[in-house]
Amino acid sequence: MSERLAIAQVSPFALEANTEVGQYVSRLSDELSARGHRVLVLAPSHSPELVDASRRMLRGAPEALLARADGQPLVLGAGEVLPFTSGKQRAASLPVDVARTIDEALQTLPLDIVHVHEPFPPSASSVALRTAHALTVGSFHHPTERVLSTQLGRPLAQLLFSRLDARTASYQATRELMDRFFPADYRVVLPGAESLSGAEGLSGGEGLSGGSLGVAASSLRDGEDPLQLVLVAEEERAALRTLLRALRLLPEDSPWRLTVWSSRPLAAPATLSHRLRQRVRFMDAGNSDLDAVLSEADVLVLGSEGVRPTPGVLIRALANGIVPVAAGLPVYEELLSEGRRGLLYQPGDAQTLAWHLTRLATEPALLDELRTGAMALRAELTFARVADEFEEIYGGLLARRHDHRPRNESARRAVSDRPLIDVDLHMHTDHSYDCATPVAVLLAEAAAKGLGAIAVTEHNEISGALAAAELAHGTGVKVIVGEEVKTAEQGEVIGLFIKEKIPRGLTLQETIAEIRRQGGIVYVPHPFDRMHSVPDYKHLLDVIDDIDVIEIFNPRVAIAEFNEEAVRFAAKYRVIAGAGSDAHVPQGLGSVRIRMRDFDGPEQFLESLRDADIVRNPASLFYVQALKFLQTKAMPAGARKASRERRLRRAARK
Repeated sequence: MSERLAIAQVSPFALEANTEVGQYVSRLSDELSARGHRVLVLAPSHSPELVDASRRMLRGAPEALLARADGQPLVLGAGEVLPFTSGKQRAASLPVDVARTIDEALQTLPLDIVHVHEPFPPSASSVALRTAHALTVGSFHHPTERVLSTQLGRPLAQLLFSRLDARTASYQATRELMDRFFPADYRVVLPGAESLSGAEGLSGGEGLSGGSLGVAASSLRDGEDPLQLVLVAEEERAALRTLLRALRLLPEDSPWRLTVWSSRPLAAPATLSHRLRQRVRFMDAGNSDLDAVLSEADVLVLGSEGVRPTPGVLIRALANGIVPVAAGLPVYEELLSEGRRGLLYQPGDAQTLAWHLTRLATEPALLDELRTGAMALRAELTFARVADEFEEIYGGLLARRHDHRPRNESARRAVSDRPLIDVDLHMHTDHSYDCATPVAVLLAEAAAKGLGAIAVTEHNEISGALAAAELAHGTGVKVIVGEEVKTAEQGEVIGLFIKEKIPRGLTLQETIAEIRRQGGIVYVPHPFDRMHSVPDYKHLLDVIDDIDVIEIFNPRVAIAEFNEEAVRFAAKYRVIAGAGSDAHVPQGLGSVRIRMRDFDGPEQFLESLRDADIVRNPASLFYVQALKFLQTKAMPAGARKASRERRLRRAARK
């Protein structure tokens, strides 16, 4: 990828904890940085000094901060950690005051991509997803359900995930799990792994390396050497219990040794027999490095019953020529190709596990056969390949940004010296079912409020806009003929500069095609106002290449966050921003206006709108909604008719 990007990688875990996700973030960041990208790593931290230093850096010049990411990733502590779970791999640490740091970073720095990992709330990743103004990629790693998000907080998580512009899953099992609870398109990007001679990563502990993948030294064992078994005790304790039961079933003369390694101190069970104690050793991060333990291993045993599997450890084994014997969980079966790259047994089945270990201890040819079966996969387990895939994903998103589109130079030159006018791009007359404003009253009000152009956008009707265009001659107000069209199931879209009525009930794509056929402009109104009929984020992504203008401010949107979400979306994809009063009563007209160069036709309009300013002077939402209710619902038919005639007489006098 030739384009140099500014990328934020966000981890929900403190990097010092050496979780699988944290190591993944560290190693991917290293690889992307080595390719010339500027990479910031945002993560909770156990170090208050790092958190304080990060906040001081963010208060400086943003460009200077990005410059510090030249050549190597820059790690920023997003908040100080308060661990709320003993499960190292299963839940994100809860950082204190994380939102402030992440908000400052993501809203201040000119980022191209914000890549969030496991963005389940509450976490640093979910905060980053909520506040990001850059294109967002979400990566989901763990293949087990998170009950808090899938059962209790599913609506919140669904809303949050809807802001993702691309989604990836580390395993097919993860993709199937996520698609069941949060349906979407997930691309599987298999993690990479480090060789056992790898260098340290960002986490400052056990690191990940992108070097050539090695083969464990003990892979050269012959039939007389004891089989070196390793169990990495990061799964639930049931895994160790099953393995110890299996070892009791092995013949006494079976040649094997076992090392149990844990990131935390782990003592031998008091019930462990003297015979097994002679062959089993317990080690932890305080007295041994996991790389050193794995470098001596022939076989890795994985025995999770599905509570806390560790597929990352399995990938490390496969990448280094260690033969796995794993419980038959979907993610383990996927990686072992249903037994062609290692041996499988049912979770908790100590007898079958004992049988597999006996065969491996006595049949060296079986070890070689299984190593050979993993050889093709082994060549793929590099973080260089992972970085290749993410550069492709990033590039695909960036290619959809509208700033890559060529500008219409002749239209730009034509409007460059035109006078500035105020424009309102969204309003209704009594040709809409929910409005009682006569066309003449609307035009008189627009002229009185100094508007140079208006877009009349009736609901599923064009007659009001055509009538306004006819009556506008001599008023000093230019009328853009438009229509706010209700699609079949994907919300509303406005066509500007159209000539014929577009029927309601078409798909979003069909409606856009009809706007295009008429030479019109595709304008998306109040795109994230969930109190209106709107296309959701996915539907907008499906048609992002065909959208011309996004309405980023509508004063009739009751919840400010909906307008803010539209601002973020327009900024992500560099879509031209528009605004309109959505006035259903004259008093609301011009409550937001666009100050832009005068124009003739859609091409000049778009070029002028690119450099326009949006001026907000919103009227009271309660006031204009009350007026709308009085004029359309509360008055009897006779009173409405009399009121209409009075307003027309007043408009004529103006």
